[in-house]
Amino acid sequence: MMQNDPLTNVPTDDFEEHDGPSISLFDLLVWLGEGKRIIAACAGAAMLLAVAVALMKPNIFTARATLLAPGGQQQSSSAAALAALGSLGGLAGGVGAKTPDELYVSLLKSDSVQRALDQQFKLRQRYDVETYEQLRRVLPEYVRVNSDKKSGLITVEIDDEVPQFAADLANAHANEVTKLLGRLAVSEAQQRRVFFEQQLKDTKENLIQAEQALRAVQEKSGMVVLDKQAEAIITGVAQLKALIAEREVRLKVMRTGATSENPDVLRLTSELTALRSELARMEAAPGGSASSAATGSIDIPVGKLPGAAVDYVRARREVKFQETLLESMLRQYEIAKLDEAKEGPSLQKVDIAQAPDRKSKPARSLIVLSSTVLALLASAIFVIGRRYMALRREQDPGNAQAREALRHAWRWRRA
Repeated sequence: MMQNDPLTNVPTDDFEEHDGPSISLFDLLVWLGEGKRIIAACAGAAMLLAVAVALMKPNIFTARATLLAPGGQQQSSSAAALAALGSLGGLAGGVGAKTPDELYVSLLKSDSVQRALDQQFKLRQRYDVETYEQLRRVLPEYVRVNSDKKSGLITVEIDDEVPQFAADLANAHANEVTKLLGRLAVSEAQQRRVFFEQQLKDTKENLIQAEQALRAVQEKSGMVVLDKQAEAIITGVAQLKALIAEREVRLKVMRTGATSENPDVLRLTSELTALRSELARMEAAPGGSASSAATGSIDIPVGKLPGAAVDYVRARREVKFQETLLESMLRQYEIAKLDEAKEGPSLQKVDIAQAPDRKSKPARSLIVLSSTVLALLASAIFVIGRRYMALRREQDPGNAQAREALRHAWRWRRA
């Protein structure tokens, strides 16, 4: 029984649903045959367009370097050291790697390595970016770092239009990680080497300061060699006293038979005056007023020997202590360097990247084939859909009238 729809005023069946016209495989083949020109034209246009696009794409070469991370004996100390230095600069993937290969993959992707490579190869200019943050986002398109869980090998792959540049950039990753590990001191031997290196530097600075302090004491007191200089000063004082005593005895003897105007008496008197003046200078007290007891003179007054000796001994002892400590630090530093050398390289190169002689991208045949197949499928679906809609309109004119009414209702401008 037919009745009109109260909204569209189109005759419809009461509560009857139509599933559409039935279509067989033979009908589909007939429709595809009738639309073969459209299908062939679309596929041909898509193939030509795909060929043009594929030819416009530049050749990309992939250089590959294979690295071997150190064994698991260094895993705990490495993780602990890197965890302590977690603020060093954005280790991609975090520093909590569970295996050595994951740890070194994180290091290879770290900001420290990427910034060093950027400075060395001018990556921002090459990839046409202005800031480092932009470089971080685009770098995974050209650089891939992966690890094999079973073998523990780390692979660094670089895509670039220049084969030699790709190989150089791949090999530079291992070199930059080695420099970073030298700064981090991941292994136990590296930690000892860095510690003694810093101690050696501090000891050298302390030794320089101690030598300067000893020089200041020597310039102030005149003390150069304590034992020999003190012995020479005391011996000189004793000799002066003996000469004075001898001259005094001779003068007393001469005065018994000669006047004070006698030339020999005058000469002895003059000698005694000079000898007593020299003795007074050598025996001057620390606060004495003898003008000859000038600061910096090698002839130290006998009264100043105790204080000068104490200052000299203290300064000399500090120099000796720093010299002994420096010798010890040098021995420990050399031992730590030997231990570090025995460990071997922390990251070994299994395969050094070579300039590839064949492109890896783009796969032009795949681009053309996939584009042609997609065009064939799309054009075939279009041909079948168009014929199906035409057949449905022929078999169900009421449905066609309903769709026409729907389009008419949604028009912005109505006739």
